[in-house]
Amino acid sequence: MTSQPNTGSDPAAQDMSPQEIQAVIDRILAKDVPARNVSTPGGEGGGGKAVLGKAQAISRLDEEHSTYDGDQQDLEERRALRRRAGLSTELEDVTEVEYRQLRLERVVLAGLWSEGTLADAENSLRELAALAETAGSEVLDGLVQRRDKPDPGTFLGSGKAQELKDIVMATGADTVVVDAELAPSQRRGLEDIVKVKVIDRTALILDIFAQHAKSREGKAQVELAQLEYLLPRLRGWGESMSRQAGGQVGGAAAGMGSRGPGETKIELDRRRIRTRMAKLRREIAAMKPARETKRANRRRNEVPSVAIAGYTNAGKSSLLNRLTDAGVLVENALFATLDPTVRKAETADGLGYTLADTVGFVRSLPTQLVEAFRSTLEEVADSDLILHVVDVSHPDPEGQIAAVRKVFSEVDARKVPEIIVLNKADAADPFVVERLKQREPRHVVVSARTGEGIPELLKAISESIPRPSVKMELLIPYDRGDLLSKLHESDAEILSLDHVEAGTRAAVMVREGLASELEPFVVND
Repeated sequence: MTSQPNTGSDPAAQDMSPQEIQAVIDRILAKDVPARNVSTPGGEGGGGKAVLGKAQAISRLDEEHSTYDGDQQDLEERRALRRRAGLSTELEDVTEVEYRQLRLERVVLAGLWSEGTLADAENSLRELAALAETAGSEVLDGLVQRRDKPDPGTFLGSGKAQELKDIVMATGADTVVVDAELAPSQRRGLEDIVKVKVIDRTALILDIFAQHAKSREGKAQVELAQLEYLLPRLRGWGESMSRQAGGQVGGAAAGMGSRGPGETKIELDRRRIRTRMAKLRREIAAMKPARETKRANRRRNEVPSVAIAGYTNAGKSSLLNRLTDAGVLVENALFATLDPTVRKAETADGLGYTLADTVGFVRSLPTQLVEAFRSTLEEVADSDLILHVVDVSHPDPEGQIAAVRKVFSEVDARKVPEIIVLNKADAADPFVVERLKQREPRHVVVSARTGEGIPELLKAISESIPRPSVKMELLIPYDRGDLLSKLHESDAEILSLDHVEAGTRAAVMVREGLASELEPFVVND
């Protein structure tokens, strides 16, 4: 960049270096600073290598919790079981035996840049790094290859796969994580080259869900999703592929009466998995009526429901804690909470409604999870209002909004009224906030950590939820105090109240269910 003389009247601007001027331009355009050591690919088959530090999909706030988040005892329990670094894969000391499965994996990331910009590819790789860190691994390095479409055999091109092998050997990594869903043949082909375990983005997300699931239904849903993913990817090794045989067939020496083709080991495994999947589906279907009964009770009582949805780590649980003092688990990690939490809340004028915290979404959310968690995601589709929480401090908030709305379409929730909640405003670039405000006309700017914008959000909720629609003029006798008590509950609005000789005169707005009960006490003056 060539320096040009500054002829403006601002003396501070005249003293700025070309690098400072470029930094201001980048901030105005809301560009994310590219990862270190990234070379722009040049042509088909080229590649850019990105050295990754702290994953940018995880916020860098100094204070993770506010006073509204409570004691966070669940978080202490979760962190007590964190994986530990420095434990070898081979058992060198008997004291390591109970920690062997908690060994910290060292991973290298790999991704393709097939569409969009280089910044989009880098942001996707940083999000993969955040997922890997959440799963309990240490990210050592990462690379992005410019390629129109994945290689059918190894996902990456042969040259880039060999480069990935060299990186794995140089860094001492034991796992490669690919930023896509791999076909079984691609995973095997890449493993044969890099000589270490290869997993894809879907397997990584499923692993995080398996770690964080707490409830019985959540564990069953995650296990079902894992088995659906595993079924077409089973592999047989050596004699496990041999068929059951008798006599001298295959040297098995199993004796007479067992001679025949039998089943291969992999066929037995597939049959057991299908049996287990069928049992899990029955268990999940048996749990569904309980949630539907609670939802039916809310519908029968006409209690408005508000669902908090959005991208993972956007601050949904923090917002629920701020609005209702729910005290649910809050962690600066992806998919920290999976089980839905429903809490009761009231508007400033006493109208009651429910707030439901739902599972977070992510780009390319595995279809197995969407299907397994469909009963949970129905909370969003059946709600009267969606608070779509967006992390405005993230490098690509528009991409997060698009990814969440894609899931909304899959669960038939696009017709539900939506308020965009621009969260983490205290850590965001003001230019990015202003850009999103112009893009999304129905928005509220908040910070769940500091409380900024919470009154405006409560006002927006109060104005958006369904309200009692039937206006009635009543004269309630003094011996029917039960009816007067109902009017003071959350499904009615009292416009005026006056005590006269014959009873209590009230002008109210009520819902249709209560209106039929109050019909005998209507007065027409």
